[in-house]
Amino acid sequence: MLLRLLLLLCPSLALAAPPAGVPHLDSRGQAAYQNFLSAAAPRAFALAPGGAHAWVAEAVSEEAAETQALANCRRHSEQTCVLFAVNGQQVFDGKRWATLWGPYSDAAASARAPVGMKRGMRFPDLALTDAGGRELRLGDLQGRVLVLHFWGSWCPHCRAEMPGLQRLSRHLRREKVVFALVQVREDAASARNWLKRNRISMPLYDSGARGASDAALPLAGGGMLADREIARAFPATYVLGRNGVVLFSHTGAISDWSQYAAFLRHAAR
Repeated sequence: MLLRLLLLLCPSLALAAPPAGVPHLDSRGQAAYQNFLSAAAPRAFALAPGGAHAWVAEAVSEEAAETQALANCRRHSEQTCVLFAVNGQQVFDGKRWATLWGPYSDAAASARAPVGMKRGMRFPDLALTDAGGRELRLGDLQGRVLVLHFWGSWCPHCRAEMPGLQRLSRHLRREKVVFALVQVREDAASARNWLKRNRISMPLYDSGARGASDAALPLAGGGMLADREIARAFPATYVLGRNGVVLFSHTGAISDWSQYAAFLRHAAR
């Protein structure tokens, strides 16, 4: 049997609604899933939180299709990949889906984790300034799940997704989840003015950037971190566990932030 593989990966900067019933897929993911549905069996479709996905058709067996789809999804995502559909049947476990950012590291394990931006690493300790001019370290925000969002008012995709992120923050205001906006490649005053005009109330923490040519963020204790090490494009979001370890990251705009509420609640509890 001929093995045919179509692999379409997220994230994308397109702001398209996902197909009904398939979480986290953007417009390219939607097209991939429609192609999967019309492909020949044995076939399987796998996906991971954030939208990475892979599908296989015309495999030698149903089991082979499942194994290959999961393996290819894992190659392109730090997140746990699961099966969504096999042949014409959905096998997706919606209850398990929101648990896939786990297991969560305790304080001791987090302290031993290497510093970096990948899942399971401790995010670098940035030197920031709050709205009152108080200097703080990113580590000062630990103790709750942190949604760390890098953006700029100069960025069309950043502006487009901000209302959805705002709605999520309000929806989770009673949970142990905090949101922190960090501006890149512009001064904090410009970023705050845009937030005020658009009635975005999430706190902005000044990265120290003063203009378009500022491409690095200061680290607590000295040194700089290039913003392209944080993400190849903006907006970019990291979700950190209570002890500062990366649970999830996404480059590009997210079309439906409400789909992440259950993940954040699970991580916070």
